[in-house]
Order: sequence, then structure tokens, then C-alpha cells
Amino acid sequence: MNTSQLKTFLTLADCLNVTMTAARLNCTQPAVSVRIRGLEESLGVILFDRIGKRLHLTANGAVFYDYARKVLGTLQAATEHLHQMDDPLTGTIHFGASNFIGVYLIPAFIGRYRKIAPNLQFELDISPSAQLLERLSANKVEFLILSDQIPLNESHYQFRDLCRDEMILIVSPDHRLAGVSECKITDLSQETFLIKAEPSATRSFVLDKIRAQGGELGREMHISSTEAIKQGVMHGLGVSILSRFTVAHELVTGRLCEVPIASMRFERGIRLVFRRDKLLSPAAMRFLDSLIFDRNAEATALA
Repeated sequence: MNTSQLKTFLTLADCLNVTMTAARLNCTQPAVSVRIRGLEESLGVILFDRIGKRLHLTANGAVFYDYARKVLGTLQAATEHLHQMDDPLTGTIHFGASNFIGVYLIPAFIGRYRKIAPNLQFELDISPSAQLLERLSANKVEFLILSDQIPLNESHYQFRDLCRDEMILIVSPDHRLAGVSECKITDLSQETFLIKAEPSATRSFVLDKIRAQGGELGREMHISSTEAIKQGVMHGLGVSILSRFTVAHELVTGRLCEVPIASMRFERGIRLVFRRDKLLSPAAMRFLDSLIFDRNAEATALA
């Protein structure tokens, strides 16, 4: 068994087409067949069935798929780690972040960090939290940046707190609540509330907080994009509760207004998540230390 066989197996398992696999790997179709046959012989099992003109993973192939991904991921991580031993400001850092974090929080920091590490490359995977955890488990990313509202198995993952995230009620400048010193939680039942549909960790967090105070939403408008929710509020479609990070620019420019809710505060944590059995690369460790320092320095300056 060798890495070329594993790469060929994973590529063929993804596309289930020998011609496409050969094109992606820049090799011949017979070479693909030889590698798969050699892998099956070394494992002593059949990995693919041909039914009619189509290939299908066998039950053994489906089980082996996850192991093959982890093996290749570990080898790639080890190679990257060794290359960074002499200079942790070079190489590639591949990590994941949930939507609002990846879009509104991380790019600014990467921009600042690139000034001291111009030769360091970043690959940022922005996806739903469940998908990110699958990719972390498969060793496709080194670490994640997620809300602390995402449940984690602490026997598999460890984490470090990064910063706090305050969520606020926002309305358009011409809304009836714009400019008031504060509103009541019951006022929300009279408004169209723009919010993501289930499943959404942010949705659950907001609704649990509201209901804990005896409040209820009125009519909901489900919008899957945070940016689209902002635009909807600005254009008078309703109100919403979003992270302050996501609306900071619009608050400064007056395109949105913040309305405090009496006796309520929506605050959650943002944290770094990585596998307990994962040895982070020197570049990733340097980046994470700098990220935590940067966020702490910003919090101190705002205090």
C-alpha cells in the first residue's frame, strides 16, 4: 500500500469514474486500474463493484474511505509541519470557521498577520459547523473557529477561548423603534423577525434567550444568509438580532440602528477548536497565539 494508491482510491470513490479519475490525477486509465487492484490485493478485500456500466463502493470500500482520508491527511500535515520547523511564518494554514466568523471577523486579522508573514498562505473553509467538525475529524483542516454554542465532545476536542460576541437588536433608521433608549422583549412579538431557519445554532441561541424571558417572536421570515438578513432589515422587511461584528460598519454609517432590549443581553463566546490527538504545525501555533493576543489587546483597548 502506498500514497498513490490511496489518492487514487479516494479520487475514484468521489467520482466513481475511471476516466475522470485518470484526468484528475494526470495518469492513464490502466494506471488507475493497476493501483486499485494492487490496493485491493494488499487489503485482501474488494473496494469497488461494477454494476452494469457504473462503479459503486462496496461496504468494505465505504469503511476504508474514512481511514484513507485520515491517513493522507496525517501525512500531509506531517510534511507541512516538518517544512515549517525552521520558519513558522511560511507554509500553509488550512482552517475552518462558521459563516459570521469567517466572513466578518477573520479576514481583518489575516490581513494584519500577513504583514509579518507575507509568505504564509491561508486556506479558509467557511461552512456550517456540523460540516466543519466532520472535516476536522477527517484531518482536512487543522483547527476551527466556532461559537461556544456548538456542542462538542470534550473527549475528542479541546478548545481555547478567543473572544466574546455580543448580539444586538437591529432596525432600519426609519423604524418605529429607532432612536428609543430601549424596548421591551414583548415588542418583538409585534414585528416581522428575520432569522435563519432550523437547523441553526444562532437561531437556537437567540430563541432560547427570548423564551427564557417570557418573550415570543411574531411572524418570522426565514433567510439563510446573514448578509441578506442585514439587507432585509435595512430595506424595512423586519427586525433581527445579529452579531455586533456583522453590523459594525452599518451602525457607524447610520444604515442600521441598535435598539437595547430591557434587562436582556445576548452574548456568546467564540473559541478555537482542535482535536486532542492533533499536533498543530508551528505556523498554526504561532498564528493562534497571535490571534488570541490580537483579540485580547483589542478588548483591552475597548474596555
